[in-house]
Amino acid sequence: MSRNPFRPAWAFAMPVAAALLLAATFAMPLGATLVALCAALLIGAVLAAVHHAEVVAHRVGEPFGTLILAIAITVIEVALIFSVMLAGGENNETLARDTIFAALMIICNGLVGCCLLAGGVKHHVQVFRIEGAHSAFAALITLATLSLVLPGFTQSAPGPYYTAVQLAFVAIASLVIWAVFVFVQTVRHRDYFLPVDAAPDEDAHAPLPSNAVAWTSFGLLLVALVSVVGLAKVLSPTIERAVAAAGAPASTIGVAIAMLVLLPETWAAIRAALANRLQTSINLAFGSALASIGLTIPVVALASVWLDIRLVLGVTPKDMVLLVLTFLVGTITIVSGRTTVMQGAVHLVIFATFLILALIP
Repeated sequence: MSRNPFRPAWAFAMPVAAALLLAATFAMPLGATLVALCAALLIGAVLAAVHHAEVVAHRVGEPFGTLILAIAITVIEVALIFSVMLAGGENNETLARDTIFAALMIICNGLVGCCLLAGGVKHHVQVFRIEGAHSAFAALITLATLSLVLPGFTQSAPGPYYTAVQLAFVAIASLVIWAVFVFVQTVRHRDYFLPVDAAPDEDAHAPLPSNAVAWTSFGLLLVALVSVVGLAKVLSPTIERAVAAAGAPASTIGVAIAMLVLLPETWAAIRAALANRLQTSINLAFGSALASIGLTIPVVALASVWLDIRLVLGVTPKDMVLLVLTFLVGTITIVSGRTTVMQGAVHLVIFATFLILALIP
């Protein structure tokens, strides 16, 4: 009897094992052995999440598959931010801003750069539909400007703050832009986000998984993602001590946690680029970035009112320069719908600059 490719034993075992270990960390002291086991199962949960996302994506087709992974991870990211805000702390005012900015840099430069470089090395030139990329990038620039840039230039409140009315408007506007993008991507102009007919895709003619397998994978995807976020939070004290020992700023802890949480999206996008499915990588990258802002801002706006926390949303001048550079280079990258290793290298250099300045501001 042939083995079902949609049901490898490791992909089913890893999310369950990671979830059980996460539950065990609440009752066991976090020693060196447990930290190593958490790190190992964190990686296993990431790989399992990618597998189950690909099963669901293969069942529902593009662009719904990449949308499912982007929304699932972003919802968990928002929950993580909210839980940290509830825990209290002196850095709560800048938590949302730092998380959103780090996610943008990781996605738009790190994730996109890795995909373009890996795909360019293997396939030389890759193509994607500029119609969908243009609309997604225009929405992303608008959301980022409203959330991260404009607060530093308003006059009603001193400093990089929004007033309650301004924050409510930006929260509603962010949610509306994200919702309209999802409607355009999945209903009105779905063809703009479908893969370009290029090289034959070996997965295109693979048999579809059954509904039962797809629903099982969807459930295990959620378990894996929750485990990734939970284990990343468990490992954060270890990361914090390592950051302190290295003499790096405390803000780099958020960058490290964000990179761990975004591992499933990154690995899934790189796999798609290596399989010459750059359209899937672009859909996943821009969809994740849009969801990261469009869902996060409304939630943290409500949280700030509930918890009586004044949110610092405006980025620093250094970060604003990186944001403008990212959007400028990103516009040049998508203008032709064709990419090579050159664009990937440029995005990765910007990402490396972000990391260096996060460590050595």
